[in-house]
Amino acid sequence: MLLKKVASGLAIALVATATVFAGDVDLEGVKCVVASKPADAEKSADYKDGKVYFCCNGCAGKFAKNKEKFANSANRQLVATKQYEQKACPISGRELNPETGTEVSGVKVTFCCNGCKGKVEKAEGDAKVKLVFSEKAFAKAFAKAAEETE
Repeated sequence: MLLKKVASGLAIALVATATVFAGDVDLEGVKCVVASKPADAEKSADYKDGKVYFCCNGCAGKFAKNKEKFANSANRQLVATKQYEQKACPISGRELNPETGTEVSGVKVTFCCNGCKGKVEKAEGDAKVKLVFSEKAFAKAFAKAAEETE
């Protein structure tokens, strides 16, 4: 009996902690990984040591069935929500030049040179997002953001 009470208490604490974490992420202007609608903090899934957010449970289900299809958008959202931060150029993997900053699908991105920046700026729509947030580019340029300690 005591074990059940302790387990119940731990489960409630875990849910409360997850809810607090979800509340800490600023979703202002952040779009669902699947649809082009505002993301909801109550609709999320674990992804790459972070969380991605959806507009509804239907989109969460679509993501769960085919994460690879939505990887570029999910990677972009991890950066938009500041769970991951840029460490290198997504095109070359080289050191960043602060003078080459631009926005890609609402996310500030920096490159090593104007050549890489120009390559991305010439691309259109999903091709631009793919150049910066594909699995290969993401692995070379982004890393989990350091968690703040109080």
